[in-house]
Amino acid sequence: MTARPRTRLDRVRASLGIAQLACQQIEDDLSADDIDVRGLAAFLRELQEDIDIPGGLFPALAQLVSAAARRAEQLVEPHRDGDASCSLHEAAALITDNAGQRMTWAARALDPQGDDT
Repeated sequence: MTARPRTRLDRVRASLGIAQLACQQIEDDLSADDIDVRGLAAFLRELQEDIDIPGGLFPALAQLVSAAARRAEQLVEPHRDGDASCSLHEAAALITDNAGQRMTWAARALDPQGDDT
């Protein structure tokens, strides 16, 4: 029996599975009894401003959605009105402008001094 080659969709599914496991680990850490207000604020800041991922998780997700929008523009929208790419660009903006900014505000509300560290 010959193994079937992995498709792009298989790789996307595998990557999403890894991301979901990572998110579950973070959720478990957030539920730990020893997390205090400053610790929670630090977690929120890390999600938004992680130094290992330039800009943090939310900008990385927005970049992924923007890449999908650009691809939609190339594939189908020269002949259409932009419904797909427009929605994707708006989703990317919502991720960074709304979700990301609200995470920053929440972290500041929990630990205003943490911005200085």
